[in-house]
Amino acid sequence: MTLTAPVRVDVPIESAEPAKAPRTKRGLVITLVLIVIALFWISPLALLVITAVRPLSDFIGNGPLSWPADFTWKNFSDAWGIGNFATTYKNSAILALIKVPLGVLVSAMLGFALAKLRMKFRRTVMFTVFLGLTIPIYITIVPVFIMMRSAGATDSIFGLIGPYLAFGIPFEVLVLQSFFRQLPDEIIEAARVDGAGDWRVFFTMILPLSVPALVTVAILDAVATWNEFLFALILLNSDAHKTIPVGLLNFQGQFANNNTGLAAGILIAVVPILIAYTLLQRWIVGGLTAGSLKG
Repeated sequence: MTLTAPVRVDVPIESAEPAKAPRTKRGLVITLVLIVIALFWISPLALLVITAVRPLSDFIGNGPLSWPADFTWKNFSDAWGIGNFATTYKNSAILALIKVPLGVLVSAMLGFALAKLRMKFRRTVMFTVFLGLTIPIYITIVPVFIMMRSAGATDSIFGLIGPYLAFGIPFEVLVLQSFFRQLPDEIIEAARVDGAGDWRVFFTMILPLSVPALVTVAILDAVATWNEFLFALILLNSDAHKTIPVGLLNFQGQFANNNTGLAAGILIAVVPILIAYTLLQRWIVGGLTAGSLKG
């Protein structure tokens, strides 16, 4: 009896490399496109910085799009002194430090009540608050000015807090109540079983769990407060009470023919916002996406 050895058949195995190649090329193309978009997006800021650090004679002689032949910091010192930035910075900082925490706290309390508490007329209150998002700020200028003048609150940075809160709270409530809805009700019920009231639940549990959303709302509110121009222009008169956007308006008039000084003044005005976005960008992204996930 003759035994036949088994015949070994080698089945060719297709390599996975060709399948990865198109995916790698596609990812490279997407990366290049995003780089081009990012460069295009940041080009105005880069041009602003280059203009601010070059002499005016170089800007006029070589054109705004040329690389500077010389660099100088004199534009910033001139802009700081002539633009009265010491006063406008102080006013804007005081306004932001008072208005932003107060607005976030009020919005957080209202958002928590609308999202987690059983209260009468909850839908009516929610509709009324969100109705504020649909009211254009321009049609309220005259009524707000008359109200502030009757209350003696014109030409005062503290008089701006009321209008700023009125127009800032609706958006903040919309973001925060959407985030609070995603928090498990079991946590709140367990705290109530242990004897915690609504205030204790809010301050000891809800706020610590909502730090990403609170930071996001605070940053967006700070940017809006820092850049607000219309109410500040209408309600503030004296130079001692003007904020940065209103001060920049007068600054632009004084530097109508000095583009490098104007660029330096604009850069001085936006530096705090740029630093805040750079340091807190992960909180902004996390806060905006946290409310969209069930958890």
